[in-house]
Amino acid sequence: MVFASPEFLTLFLPAFLAVYALSPAAWRNAVLLCGSWVFYGWWSPRLLLLFIALILAGWIGGMAIDAIRSRRGRLAVLAVFVGAELAVLGWYKYANIVAETLGRLLSWHGAPPFAWERVALPIGLSFIVLQSISYLVDVQRRVVPACRSFVDFGAYQAMFVHLIAGPIIRYDWVARELRERAAGWPQFARGARRFMAGFGMKVLIADTLAPLVQTAFALPAPSLADAWLGCLAYSLQLFFDFAGYSAMAIGLGLMLGFHFPENFDQPYLAASIRDFWRRWHISLSTWLRDYLYIPLGGSRGGTLRTCANLLLTMAIGGLWHGGDSWNYLLWGIAHGLALALAHLWRAAALPALSAWLSRVLTLLFVMLAWTLFRAPGFEAALHMYAGQFGLNGFALGDALRVQWRPVHLVTMALGIACVTYPALAARLGGMAPGWRGGASGRGLFARLGQAWGGVWPAAGFLLGFGVLAARGTAPFLYFQF
Repeated sequence: MVFASPEFLTLFLPAFLAVYALSPAAWRNAVLLCGSWVFYGWWSPRLLLLFIALILAGWIGGMAIDAIRSRRGRLAVLAVFVGAELAVLGWYKYANIVAETLGRLLSWHGAPPFAWERVALPIGLSFIVLQSISYLVDVQRRVVPACRSFVDFGAYQAMFVHLIAGPIIRYDWVARELRERAAGWPQFARGARRFMAGFGMKVLIADTLAPLVQTAFALPAPSLADAWLGCLAYSLQLFFDFAGYSAMAIGLGLMLGFHFPENFDQPYLAASIRDFWRRWHISLSTWLRDYLYIPLGGSRGGTLRTCANLLLTMAIGGLWHGGDSWNYLLWGIAHGLALALAHLWRAAALPALSAWLSRVLTLLFVMLAWTLFRAPGFEAALHMYAGQFGLNGFALGDALRVQWRPVHLVTMALGIACVTYPALAARLGGMAPGWRGGASGRGLFARLGQAWGGVWPAAGFLLGFGVLAARGTAPFLYFQF
């Protein structure tokens, strides 16, 4: 069951909201916990037991760490529980690729292949483990007290609204609202609009581009037009899929009385690769900064040490994204090298690039890196890169020409318009007083924008629901991570 599915929209969500609204305030965390278990168990009741065990371990670990006064003792207990969490994640996420790589190495030396039954990755496991680690570390650092109520902690860890693909929520952000929260009609309506907007992003843009992306990345020798069309389509698909899910999660949180931080901030308008990581998947980038980069030493050990920390942090971040291909590790290393190069450029006091050139180069690098991220294997990525550099011809190939439809052109134009609108609106607003209306909300364009802002989420949701009913449910891309 996913957010963009008929069973969630017509069965689970209405039933859950009804029970949640009718429950006394003191029972709502229990309702949220039970509802989240039902949501997760919809995929696999067996894996739900693993999920509950992880929640229980995090709850017990927090209380055990909190009970120890000495810092060394707390660190020792923290290492035990974090090690256990990482062992579970490592087995489910990386056992397959390690076994496949080992089998390939053995075959090169003439050894017979060994039998291996693939391990199924529980959906959302990576996000669950990162949340648990951040909680345990914060308890050890005395940032937050240990949660004594299993129901409250379980509601935090299991919360279905962001369980599967983030944002990665830290306990400190929701601790107060777990104890007491209120969600009046204005906040509920604001959350519903945010949910509908995210639903439209996912169904109308991301899912529409999915077949085009699939065809492009399956080509054995894509041309320059094939490769760049596929790369552009995937860049838009990934953004609107993931940002759409985050918008739905934030909207559902508001409907239940929780305030989650934004997870995206116009990332494709970033002025540098460093700026990109302040805007893309913000909950992950800040997690990597606070729980990995800074503990490694951050920027405190000189230029070379800073570059090494950046490279290691991004390599681990890339490896976290997937265990079915080494491409994710290479993608992380590429971003780490880009961040290190940017740091060296600043340290050497070299002249800064113009704003527009910096934005174009940043976006170009991000899109080229997405090619490695999306390709099913390293060899497939090399084929796409060969196409992007014109080594396989230039014209659009037959496969994409057959796949291409007017709806894809409209969808890509809509996606690009949505991505670039903030920059255009800011520039036009600076050129023409009254475009944005100022603080008072005056101006024709401001009034039209406010009216459209209230209408388009509902219109997009209704259109998206019709498309969903005709096309069927498509999983979120980040479920695999």
